Amino acid sequence: MPKTSKAAASKATTSKSATIKSARKTSSQDAALQAQPDADKTLRTILSRLEDMKAEETVTIDLHGKSAYSDYMVITTGRSNRHVGSIAENVAKGLKEAGNTKLHVEGLPNCDWVLIDSGDVIVHVFRPEVREFYNLERLWTQGPKPAKTV
Repeated sequence: MPKTSKAAASKATTSKSATIKSARKTSSQDAALQAQPDADKTLRTILSRLEDMKAEETVTIDLHGKSAYSDYMVITTGRSNRHVGSIAENVAKGLKEAGNTKLHVEGLPNCDWVLIDSGDVIVHVFRPEVREFYNLERLWTQGPKPAKTV
């Protein structure tokens, strides 16, 4: 039986340990990707829930090429604070049921403007006056303007 040095044995053990850790990390990343629904499926879930809750003037903006953090933005209106809150809660519930684990909701206490960030799709639910004031559609649908020369 050949004799091996302690350093060589230690190096082999470290290499094997690194391979196992790498395999575990890759499999956990794969599991996370499989658990996260794709953007189109998420968008369909959101639009279905908005229709169920009778949200008004729903607009979907494709952010591919415009934003690095999201694929779609959905902007919709509720008739009152209570309606805005109900819409937002229903959409959030639907996303959780669809497997979206990284959901962030802002603005539910006041219900003037509720933002739901599901990662790939961002949803803005406004009261009519607030939506008109901020006018996000104009901000995200305008093309770049050429610079003025003086």
